[in-house]
Amino acid sequence: MTSETKPGPDDPKASVGFSIHDHDTCVAQALSAVEARCAEEGLRLTPVRRKVLELLLQEHKALGAYAILDLLREAGFGSQPPVAYRALDFLAEHGFVHKIERLNAFVACTHPGETHSPAFMICRLCDAVAEAQSAPARGALGAAARAAGFQIERTVLEAEGVCPACVDKAAP
Repeated sequence: MTSETKPGPDDPKASVGFSIHDHDTCVAQALSAVEARCAEEGLRLTPVRRKVLELLLQEHKALGAYAILDLLREAGFGSQPPVAYRALDFLAEHGFVHKIERLNAFVACTHPGETHSPAFMICRLCDAVAEAQSAPARGALGAAARAAGFQIERTVLEAEGVCPACVDKAAP
């Protein structure tokens, strides 16, 4: 796809996830939003933290810490595991990335700066990940929690399936 055929940010096809979108704009806007929030809140977005976020934004799929470490090494950053883990801890703590428990990997948040309950759709064939917003407190889980007197503070919803790009490869 050439830059002339990429949909613009106002195009309905420009959504993130399994849809076609303007990837360069997607990465640039997300980095800009994170940089602005860090400046507002006095958070230190070091070069390593920024690079880890950029790597995750470029992929649109979950990456494990060691894959990130390899990419950091190729980019001229440190080669010790704490380098990647410290950056991931910072990014996750501030909601810039999410951990995908099923894959023991991380994905860039598509709604940085917003309080939300993410739901992840993970392709079992290519490991692509799309983030959607969920409302667990309003659904069956919320009803069960209320009935038990339980207050939900955090949820992670992960669904495994097949993305549109892989649907033809999936066996019936």
